[in-house]
Amino acid sequence: MVKITADTVCDLSEEMKQRYNIDTIPLYVTKGSDTLRDGVEITQSEVFAHYRSTGKLCSTSAVNIADFSQFFEQQLKEHNELIIITISSEFSSCYQNACIAAEDFEGVYVVDSRNLSTGEGLVAIAAAKLAQQGLSAAEIVTKLHSDVIPKIDASFFVANVEYLHKGGRCSSIAALGANLLKLRPCIDVIDGKMKVTKKYRGAMEKCIKEYVSDRLKQVEGYDSELIFITHTTKPEMTAIAAEAIKSNGSFSEVAVTDAGCTVACHCGEDTLGILFIRK
Repeated sequence: MVKITADTVCDLSEEMKQRYNIDTIPLYVTKGSDTLRDGVEITQSEVFAHYRSTGKLCSTSAVNIADFSQFFEQQLKEHNELIIITISSEFSSCYQNACIAAEDFEGVYVVDSRNLSTGEGLVAIAAAKLAQQGLSAAEIVTKLHSDVIPKIDASFFVANVEYLHKGGRCSSIAALGANLLKLRPCIDVIDGKMKVTKKYRGAMEKCIKEYVSDRLKQVEGYDSELIFITHTTKPEMTAIAAEAIKSNGSFSEVAVTDAGCTVACHCGEDTLGILFIRK
């Protein structure tokens, strides 16, 4: 069977990775003078604790070519074919680095998810299901590009624009106005890039309900098997999102996952996204 792998931006829980037999390779997070492996040597809570104590953001960097090469070599000891799903090439050099590393191996296929977080995770899960059906790596890659990647619906509701401001993605004036007016942007992943598509206003609870309702009502149909709530917020907020999903849609599984360090570094605390596959 083809082995499915991904970088850690996929934000899949350990249970999900075990369920679908998906291995991951970590990106890097720089905290002060320390460079640490995402999800291995640093956690989401430690990213936030560093900012609260120092006022400085952690930064992230891609999986390097040498790491990919070592990872591929190890995986190919047990598998004849390997697919690696990466974060969108618009956000990181992971895809390019994986492609360079793959040139030295037979049977390694690199797929640009054109997404991030569990948007990437949905691509990896779809690949794993196809692998379980006995498809070859080439057949899986073809189906991912035609039937899965273009249909991923990924968005994030950002309740606190402080990290976007500190990271240079939001001006001081815009950040101040957003905080004063309690404006909370919705960021969509569109063709591998992030774009603010709507701004919600008011209490977080109210905005989450509106955001979830908008996301599910704007699509003509969706794969009802799985939807992710991926977040950096409190359990009571994810519970509100889960209830809103039940009120506005019908999914066999609502999976709540913590956003990994890469997403946490850039979006900050009190971010929540729902991610699913459109029909």
